[in-house]
Amino acid sequence: MTTRTGSLDRRMFLRGAIATAAMASMAAACSSPSSDDKDKSTPKGKTSDKNPFGVAENSKVEAAIFDGGYGVDYVTFAGTVLPKQIKGVKVDVKPVVDIAPELQPRFVGGNPPDLIDNSGEDQIGFLGILDQLETLDDVLEANSYEGKKIADTIYAGVKEPGTYNGKFVALNYVMTVYGVWYSKTLFEANGWTAPKTWDEAYELGKKAKAKGKYLFVHGKEAATYYQTLLVDSAIKEGGDEVRIALEKLDKKAWSHPAIQGVLTVLEKMVKEGMFVPGGSGTQFQKAQAAWSNDQKALLYPTGGWIENEMKDATKADFQMTGFPGMTLTASPKLPWESIHAAAGEPFIVPSQAKNAAGGKEVLRAMLSLEAASNFSKTKLAPTIVKDTVPADGYGSSALVSQSEMLAGAGENIFNWKFVGAYGINTDMLVPWNSFLAGDMDAKGLTSALQKICDKIADDDSIEKFEVS
Repeated sequence: MTTRTGSLDRRMFLRGAIATAAMASMAAACSSPSSDDKDKSTPKGKTSDKNPFGVAENSKVEAAIFDGGYGVDYVTFAGTVLPKQIKGVKVDVKPVVDIAPELQPRFVGGNPPDLIDNSGEDQIGFLGILDQLETLDDVLEANSYEGKKIADTIYAGVKEPGTYNGKFVALNYVMTVYGVWYSKTLFEANGWTAPKTWDEAYELGKKAKAKGKYLFVHGKEAATYYQTLLVDSAIKEGGDEVRIALEKLDKKAWSHPAIQGVLTVLEKMVKEGMFVPGGSGTQFQKAQAAWSNDQKALLYPTGGWIENEMKDATKADFQMTGFPGMTLTASPKLPWESIHAAAGEPFIVPSQAKNAAGGKEVLRAMLSLEAASNFSKTKLAPTIVKDTVPADGYGSSALVSQSEMLAGAGENIFNWKFVGAYGINTDMLVPWNSFLAGDMDAKGLTSALQKICDKIADDDSIEKFEVS
């Protein structure tokens, strides 16, 4: 899985929470090599327009890439593009699923990889390693492989999700659009339309039951996809005050009327059997296949990575299509067309890496038109690089609908990052699985989520990110 997240996203975050990362940060500071030792072991080349970071020819770059919904081959492809600029550079791509457990010890030891795709449910909390990461402003200031300033070739707002306390340390590569997904073919065959409000979704759930189907499905590792849908819906309904309260870890954030309104409907759906049973004990991709292949459920809330993730388990002529999440009422503070969208799949370059310059150069290669177009064509998702997706979406209905959602939202695009910033997605999976299984009511879920956030808020050892 990717979260995307939460991201996603995609796919969020740290087992054992941010304290572990903070401890790793302190330990790394004590045990890492000195700057003199690093200078002796780091290969260096001459800087130029074609080589802005001074990567040594014939050097090796180690890239640890989250092996989720997008796989790792797109970074391997970028590694074949890079030597066209700098002779002989080899990119060694290593797939990783459990990012924090596998890579935190390397931060402690002072020998992290040169480039990391810090994604997945075991993502390392960014604030815990903030001082151990390179700032990436120079990547965007460099020229692309096509000779244009990279900052001028990408979508606006790309730096924001990867900026923590004023430091731009994570380059999020994929333009992730969050929404609710369905089979256009199935809906057309039954005369159904995508719901715009939660009441409409509830009525659709009753129609699904009449056909022997369910409205929703969930898997145990992805139960918090419904948290993403909840937060997105609440922000659209209640406006920016909902997001700010959550981001600031307000003591009553989860009790906001907009959040509670959506939770009340979700609770009713669970009680009335509108979720495929057994999801809390089912591996997430198997659960997703019950929707995409078996069509037991009508809707699934997730990010734009879903088509690629399920391409081998999707019914023929499914025509996967997305729409903006439901609102609580017909007159929300943000229009229904508003969407949660942000650059996702955060790439970081550790300062103590042996070839940090090489890590940045891989990012430059990924931001080339050749590599970005390859990603969109093979992964059926847009990158942050503009003008790489044709009107037909390479034949992908999901990619076309993402483009349509972005266009329909216009300026009404929002994002939030408190879950990923504090590495609390894993903690939140437990109460969400209980809730979706019918073992916990909305009141219990509210209390559990608030306690998780309160624990972070009350811990003065955890640095808090600035909320705007």
